[in-house]
Amino acid sequence: MSATLVEHFGVAVRQLREQRGWSQEELAEHSQLNRSYVGEVERGRAIASIVTAYKLSRALEINLAGLLSHCERIEQQRVARGIELAAIAS
Repeated sequence: MSATLVEHFGVAVRQLREQRGWSQEELAEHSQLNRSYVGEVERGRAIASIVTAYKLSRALEINLAGLLSHCERIEQQRVARGIELAAIAS
C-alpha cells in the first residue's frame, strides 16, 4: 500500500466511526482490536491487514468493498482539492 492509500484508509475509518458517534475505544471493542492500534490506523501510521480491514468494516456495518470505496472517494476529493488549489495559486 502506498503511504497515501494508508492515510486515506485511516481517514475513511475515522469518518465512518465519527458518523456513528463512536470513540476509538468503542470501535476497538466492536472490531476486537486494540484502541491504540485503531488510532494508528486512523492516523495512517499502521498498515491494516486484510483481516483488520474486514474487522473494521464489520464493526462499522459496511462491507469491505464499501469501506474501500469510501477510501477512494476521499482520494478523489483530495486530488480535486489539489487541482483547485493549484488553479488558484497560478
